[in-house]
Amino acid sequence: MRKVCLGVFGAAVLSLSGLSPVSAQTAAEMNATLDMLFGAHVPYQKFLDDLKEALAKEDKVAVAGMVNYPFQARIDGKAVKIRDATHFVADYDKFITAKVKQAVAKQAYATLFANWQGVSIGDGELWFSAIGSGSNVRITAIND
Repeated sequence: MRKVCLGVFGAAVLSLSGLSPVSAQTAAEMNATLDMLFGAHVPYQKFLDDLKEALAKEDKVAVAGMVNYPFQARIDGKAVKIRDATHFVADYDKFITAKVKQAVAKQAYATLFANWQGVSIGDGELWFSAIGSGSNVRITAIND
């Protein structure tokens, strides 16, 4: 009986506080968010699909081509400036870790996080944004 009362009390407190369970975001809502923030959603949706495919195939060169250079990364707890794609490919496994790969693989388009700084995957493991023209989307940060 006590558990039932506590459950009812908890539900009442939530309803009075204006809090409610958050439902999953839809692709249409993400489209609208990206359209509002960046003027278009298609480049971001395509970028996520291409990134997932490149990481799944372990295509280091393709991933390196998706990065905005110079690029700041943390390797072994130290900030390192990645100058170009050659340097990125050489140190690929140091910052494209299992944690980063898993975050990208599990990320659904509809549940991306986006703000004026760009779009985030997972818990901020990887950020991407348009560079220059609105359709030139690139990786801007990797955090492991």
